[in-house]
Amino acid sequence: MGLIEAIAARSEELSQKWAELILGTYPPETQAVWRKNLDQFTNPVGNNILESTSKLIPLLLTWNDAEAVAKALDQIVKIRAVQDFSPSQALSFVFLLKKLLRQEFVAQLSATGELEELLRFETRVDNLAVMAFDLYVASRDQIARMRVEEVKRAHTNIVRRANLMKADVAAPKAV
Repeated sequence: MGLIEAIAARSEELSQKWAELILGTYPPETQAVWRKNLDQFTNPVGNNILESTSKLIPLLLTWNDAEAVAKALDQIVKIRAVQDFSPSQALSFVFLLKKLLRQEFVAQLSATGELEELLRFETRVDNLAVMAFDLYVASRDQIARMRVEEVKRAHTNIVRRANLMKADVAAPKAV
């Protein structure tokens, strides 16, 4: 059985382990809460991470639908883009998949002389990292635009209120 087949056979298990590694990048208190509860309403972050990893692994195996890969990847990237991570920390989750694959398959592939198959598959993970970077930059740009728009709205409201107050002060006094 080749690497692709081995990953496919263990897809659910690997996606769970990858999600666990991603959750491991958060502070211990946060990890405890998110690992304990994966309900989509009470823990949308943990749920989205698990959902995304569950979608991404099968998509990486077929590697024929860039749009679907980007959509699944975007779920995690958007979450991490709004959190207090540096860009390298925010996107490190992609490389955690390489770490996981090496932990799970290096010994088996080395024994059968098929380690090159893992290296070829890691190219897909590297491409996933490049896609994640593009998505991260787009998300951060969107956040910056939203902040600018918020400042503009606040400024407009302040000016509007100041003009209303000025009109009240300038009004003639009733006799």
